[in-house]
Amino acid sequence: MVALAYTATIDIPARFRNSKAVGPILGLTPVLHESGESRRIGRISRCGDGMMRTLLYEAAQTLLTRVTKWSWLKAWAMNVARRRGRQ
Repeated sequence: MVALAYTATIDIPARFRNSKAVGPILGLTPVLHESGESRRIGRISRCGDGMMRTLLYEAAQTLLTRVTKWSWLKAWAMNVARRRGRQ
């Protein structure tokens, strides 16, 4: 389901220069709070496709909690979760 929704959201991959250009379409870029000399990076902007973000979150949670087979993707996700204090 997630792969189908992702394919439908992205539609034509050639319109993106690289993979980092997909984040803003989904609303996964940080909000910048700038005032004078201070610059603070905040939460994600959430100005993209909300349903796609929800599906990606559910897929990540399933990978971390339900999948028992170890893979490079699960190892990467576990390292990210550990760095952020989730596990």
